[in-house]
Amino acid sequence: MSNQPETTIHDIAKALNISASTVSRALNDNPLISQATRNKIKKAAAEMGYRPNVVAANFRTKRTNTIGVIVPLINRHFFSSVISGIEEVAYEQGFAVSISQSNDNFEKESKIAHSLFANRVDGVILSIAMETSSYEHLKLFSERQIPLVFFDRIVDEIHAYKIVADDFRGGYLATRHLIEQGRKRIAMIGGPQNLRIYQNRQAGYITALQEAGLQPDDAFILHNSLTRKDGTQAIGKLMNAAIRPDAVFCANDTTALSSIIYLRENNIKVPEEVAIVGFSNEPFAEVVTPSISTIKQPGFEMGKKAAELLIRQINQKETPDYFETITMPTELIIRDSSVSK
Repeated sequence: MSNQPETTIHDIAKALNISASTVSRALNDNPLISQATRNKIKKAAAEMGYRPNVVAANFRTKRTNTIGVIVPLINRHFFSSVISGIEEVAYEQGFAVSISQSNDNFEKESKIAHSLFANRVDGVILSIAMETSSYEHLKLFSERQIPLVFFDRIVDEIHAYKIVADDFRGGYLATRHLIEQGRKRIAMIGGPQNLRIYQNRQAGYITALQEAGLQPDDAFILHNSLTRKDGTQAIGKLMNAAIRPDAVFCANDTTALSSIIYLRENNIKVPEEVAIVGFSNEPFAEVVTPSISTIKQPGFEMGKKAAELLIRQINQKETPDYFETITMPTELIIRDSSVSK
């Protein structure tokens, strides 16, 4: 490692025999400096390995032009779509994006939040971990007027903009579709009930059953963390009960996939004996056999909207009087796992 000192604007000024203030203005694209001079100074700066001292500049403006993003799992298509939407808007507006995943773990989410706070991000966009039920680590931001925007998994107790998919309608459409296929014993493998999204998906499921004159059965409603392992255990429990379901609505596609694998391994035909509908429209849902019927969420659009709302607050430098919760549409995608040929 070389201990060569960093190139400063004074070094560039000396090399070009001009004032340091002219160099500074040129590097900041000040229109008082001609384009030709700006180009010459920038070329010299690049050749000399000059790096602007962002920290010092930020210290003056009290802004880092960085947005923190906390997601439960980066490898889920829905969350990666949201991140893409956030990045597109942030990049256009001159913000860098710092992305972290909580792995659905409360301790990790709390550590990430404290770290983002210490690094003085201008705002945070997040979807909370499945384990999160206390919010002190998030109040750090709201108490100091650092903007927060929640998406998908939101916190009612904190005043902030919230962007959700229409989970109730998603659960309703999935269940109504199964009813239309002539299914009468429809089970649900749902997520943790401390999270509003899973409460809403289940409420949609129950409403569709009741509208069709079918009585929801507690033995047919299971809750877990919706991992592959959880899905396998849940479908096993349903299939080993005295009365088996003839359809299962899964609160995510990972659970739908593990259910299909379990059923296939136990020679139970999908969809003939058990129809399956998932939620999220993961890319694998289309390519597995049978392909998985699912509910599509507009992740990319949710990400764009979250970034727009956050950056608007950062630029306004004041807390809005009213925070709305924006609900975006969900749609049913019908594939082979729910429709008998």
